Amino acid sequence: MRSLFLTISTTILFSSFNLLSPATLKVPEDYSTIQAAINASANGDTVLVASGTYYENINFLGKNILLTSYYIFNEDVSYISNTIINGSQPAHQDTASCVLIVSGEDSTAILQGFTLTGGTGTKWLDEHGAGTYVEGGGILITLSSPTIKNNLIINNEAIRVGSGITSAGGGGIRVGDGNPHIINNVIMSNSGMYGGAIVLNYTGAVVKNNIIYNNEVYQAVMGVSTFGGGGIWVLANFGTTPKIIENNIIVGNSSSGSGSSAAGKGGGILVWSTSIQAKNNIIWGNTQTTGEQIALIGSSSSFTYNLIEGGFTGTGNIDADPSFEALGFYLSDSSVCIDAGDPDPVYNDPEGSPGMGMWPAKGTIRNDMGAYGGPLSKELGEFTISSVGDEESFYFPEGIKLEQNYPNPFNPSTKILYTITHSSFVTLKVYDILGKEITTLVNEPLLKGDYEAEFDGSKLTSGIYFYKLLSDNYVETKKMVLMK
Repeated sequence: MRSLFLTISTTILFSSFNLLSPATLKVPEDYSTIQAAINASANGDTVLVASGTYYENINFLGKNILLTSYYIFNEDVSYISNTIINGSQPAHQDTASCVLIVSGEDSTAILQGFTLTGGTGTKWLDEHGAGTYVEGGGILITLSSPTIKNNLIINNEAIRVGSGITSAGGGGIRVGDGNPHIINNVIMSNSGMYGGAIVLNYTGAVVKNNIIYNNEVYQAVMGVSTFGGGGIWVLANFGTTPKIIENNIIVGNSSSGSGSSAAGKGGGILVWSTSIQAKNNIIWGNTQTTGEQIALIGSSSSFTYNLIEGGFTGTGNIDADPSFEALGFYLSDSSVCIDAGDPDPVYNDPEGSPGMGMWPAKGTIRNDMGAYGGPLSKELGEFTISSVGDEESFYFPEGIKLEQNYPNPFNPSTKILYTITHSSFVTLKVYDILGKEITTLVNEPLLKGDYEAEFDGSKLTSGIYFYKLLSDNYVETKKMVLMK
């Protein structure tokens, strides 16, 4: 019965999806590589990539396409961690970014639902005559305005400096001369000699609802200048389009090095000869060798309704421990960030029950500071962090698996299967759409093996519910629908 349900559901999803797209090119079913599918695509097409690891350094080639994993079907975050573009084996060492979007693509060029890792950046001549740099370990964007959303960008670097190269930066993402949207990503453990996570060079970018954690700027090559900005590095204007930095978690990033007036500054954010509009962010636990977490060099930026460690001038800014949950960057129930963002209704969290925010937002519908607040609030990934700045507390699931419940939608009961790869204490809980705990299905030590739990919703109303599995330092949450 389960396999029949899944087959019918998948058929319906694929049929509906194909009706919405001019063409769907499937990897590896139709094309053996992602690049081969892109080469064969046309504007408006979708390149759909199955789970797996792809050792490629792909180029959108000016095509306004949707490049996505199976995350598109049900927003199951496990597809993000299981669909990997690994840029560590480039055909040409000078073109070693995981993804290049450099040929005038617009906002309908979308990259969604991948892990990008192993990239070491692309040798690139600065558009404004500043020299040649190695940039964009994970993604290089220039002269383009794509949409980058729902990705995990981890362990990329822009630190290679050889003959004729001035410096290297944008470990996670480098943007130049465009207006991209960077939304709902986890950008983590990337490194550069400026802009450990993100470089915004002559842009009007929108950066919203990202977790920017544990990225680093450091003196990777002796005698080569660093330029600061452990989390986000911003320089100059691109027309009159504003740079919006909103509802991000920017924590545990660092800036060190020497050789320029910006070196060692801005562990969290560095803004240089331009301005940004920063609102509803959490900026905490970042470190630098000079100055404060936010460095403004010739800038008159606006910071409002942010939580900023050490304080910062601006309406609604607060200085207090954000109080994250023990297993991740979700806000604890006692966090001062809940309902502390800009009160203008345009920034409201999605609504669950009337007047109340929908999980992972908490409290009322007023904006929660951080990545889980605001109109774009959603689940971001399968990682856990027990404390800011403690790299050893970062984990990815290694074989532990939480399946999608079946049937789904269900009435009145459903089954939840999960796999434990080593003996550990396991907790499986169910929550309503507001994050209120409904029941605990499992709370006991278990041996390695496959398990099944049944959830009975006969006493509940129709709606969306969530179930969360915790095992040691692993946590995963999935959504299910009760339909009576």
